[in-house]
Amino acid sequence: MRDIKIFACPSAENFTDEVCEYLGLKKGRMKVLKFKNDNTFVQILETVRDKDVYIVQTTKPPVNERVMELLIAIEALKRASAGRINVVLPYYLYSRSDKKDQPRVPVTAKLMAKLLEAAGTTRVITCDLHNPAIQAYFDINCDRISAQNLLQEYFLKKKLKDMVVVATDAGSSKKAYKYSEFFNCPIALIDKRRNGNDDNAIASTVIGEVNGKQCIIFDDEIDTAGSIIETARILEEHGAKEIYAGCTHGILSSNATERIRKSPIKELVITNTVPLPKEKQIEKIKVLSIAPLFGETIKRINEGRPLGEILK
Repeated sequence: MRDIKIFACPSAENFTDEVCEYLGLKKGRMKVLKFKNDNTFVQILETVRDKDVYIVQTTKPPVNERVMELLIAIEALKRASAGRINVVLPYYLYSRSDKKDQPRVPVTAKLMAKLLEAAGTTRVITCDLHNPAIQAYFDINCDRISAQNLLQEYFLKKKLKDMVVVATDAGSSKKAYKYSEFFNCPIALIDKRRNGNDDNAIASTVIGEVNGKQCIIFDDEIDTAGSIIETARILEEHGAKEIYAGCTHGILSSNATERIRKSPIKELVITNTVPLPKEKQIEKIKVLSIAPLFGETIKRINEGRPLGEILK
């Protein structure tokens, strides 16, 4: 690797440390502070002139503050004459606002893309977008890696028998099919309805056989856990032997962890794309680190090598 610098916004320090450890690099020095008038200040504390720079940001609340930290950091890097400014977003900001599905609503995911470009970003690296079409919102390169292999390998080691991969709704059936191909097992589909912006999903029935089976529910993210818990409830009602869940992004907002603790789910496996606070770390939740995969992606981009092998 050559002429490379990796920086972390304040909430991404731990994740960036893991990336740097994988790459055998020291993390770049950057100062972020708040003035008394609540304005954010960023200063790059080492030279980045003509360097290949990577800046990592998470969505640890408050999310809007994370947005401004990132945009101001990009501006600072641009003013410091960085050669390339690569933004690393393990979880893409505002990814669920990805389409105009109601009257008079914004497509905030596209707004984020335009803001990042306007600030001076030359590339975005992210993971398991809520809607893959978000990549097309950019006029710059947007690389999307996936936690699918990481989750598959974890559950493969469990050597579960009589497995069924469960799709939480029709929209996630394609993803469930890919997992079922890997495990060479059948799939089941939950008939689920959601009203408008209501976080409460109502599952009505199961399409497929789950009685006496070890079921694994895969999804891209879990926010309030309403969908996953409702899915687990109906699987339990239909005689599922054990229920596991795996997802890339464990948002786990509000009282989601407490709801999972009381749910029929035996184990929830997530990655560290979103920092999991200590108070939300419970026995039922297993966190896998996806930082090495981001590290490998950064290495290949810096060296001008293809990403196809790790994006499969």
